[in-house]
Amino acid sequence: MTHTFLFEPAVWTAAGTFWREDGEPLEATGRTEISHRPECWLLSGTLKVLGSPSCEFVNAYAIEPPGREGASMKWTSENATLGKLHGTFSVVGNAILSAYTSETAGYHGVEHLGQIDSDTYQATGLLLLEDRRLLSWQMLLKR
Repeated sequence: MTHTFLFEPAVWTAAGTFWREDGEPLEATGRTEISHRPECWLLSGTLKVLGSPSCEFVNAYAIEPPGREGASMKWTSENATLGKLHGTFSVVGNAILSAYTSETAGYHGVEHLGQIDSDTYQATGLLLLEDRRLLSWQMLLKR
């Protein structure tokens, strides 16, 4: 099956669970839009974590289009809390893996995007501060 997330312009909705550092599960919803420009691909979206109080993450990634082999793509993002992030999306079979790190702080993390079908992905990830897990999540993405 050919990957569609990132590789095709689309709008994706997300629903699932975020876990805080203390393990408390919180419902989360989001929306992501992928667009392609000749010089870069853009991923923009929001993710709302429904807690008390609720919080919202705003994402804006600039992604280098893949080369001929299409297996790996570098990306950058500015985040108000985490600073400038650098990462790589890598295609591995039916999954897209992302590893990232903060340019200035000790933040880093990983995300696994497993393709269920052409319109559905399961996203599982975690954010660390040095060796401490701050957040983890599992979201279902639907086109």
